[in-house]
Amino acid sequence: MGGMDALLLMSFGGPEGPEDVMPFLENVTRGRGVPRDRLEKVAEHYQLFGGVSPINQQCRELKAAIEAVVDVPVYWGNRNWPPFVEDTVARMKADGVTRAKAFVTSAYSGYSCEGQYQEDIDRARAAVPGAPEITKLPVYCLEDGFLLPFIEATRTALEHAPGARLVFTAHSVPLAQDGREQYAAELAEVARRVHAGVDPALEWDLVYQSRSGSPRTPWLEPDVCDHLEKLHAEGETTVVLVPIGFTSDHMEVKYDLDVEARDLAAEKGMTLVRAATPGTHPAFVALARDLYLRN
Repeated sequence: MGGMDALLLMSFGGPEGPEDVMPFLENVTRGRGVPRDRLEKVAEHYQLFGGVSPINQQCRELKAAIEAVVDVPVYWGNRNWPPFVEDTVARMKADGVTRAKAFVTSAYSGYSCEGQYQEDIDRARAAVPGAPEITKLPVYCLEDGFLLPFIEATRTALEHAPGARLVFTAHSVPLAQDGREQYAAELAEVARRVHAGVDPALEWDLVYQSRSGSPRTPWLEPDVCDHLEKLHAEGETTVVLVPIGFTSDHMEVKYDLDVEARDLAAEKGMTLVRAATPGTHPAFVALARDLYLRN
């Protein structure tokens, strides 16, 4: 077969059953010295959802949606759980793919959003003799195809909580992490643009969630739950959470926002509505196609 182009959808991966949870968390934290009791605590979050992270099914749906709008084969590989990207690259090679562009389910700059994916591409190619050339598509957080789904979702959420304070959330990272300043600057710009596209009269904040690791290591703050406590103390009664750090409903969204933050708000008597993530929004799917064609 002659040379063939392809699009590679790359994601984080997640467990698909109770027995997957600890091996998955061990993969994610390998070499980082995270204590076993911390892993067990996080594992409990997954077990609340039957040991299944929503992320793999969301990738299947996103892959199918992208396949409907591009005229090249679409492959899918994960960083931390099957289908592993190394296995996917081996399959691409066997299928005759010689060039591919990688669309990752992480919209921002910085090591965890961008650098780690590039390392995984490099490692997967090194593991497969004669692997296709794979180019990671650029960071896309300021593209309309990413912003528009959040603007629409925030407007929808506000229908259930008129006049609410907007609280934009994203995954925290250690202050020492490479690219942290760029990551935080991009998040602030996305929050500004979504806020402007929704209702410039509303008050808004940018907060962080899902930190892990040693409590002694400084991470980006404030934490979403600490911030809700502060807003409550200031007399705020209605909040819309907008998870701009995420392209789909990862476990961090389902647990940290839909369980932990929601429970805290209920305890304080606050109205809390969470805006949807892009998922398979047509504008987001079109963005994957457009990035593929433009780069």
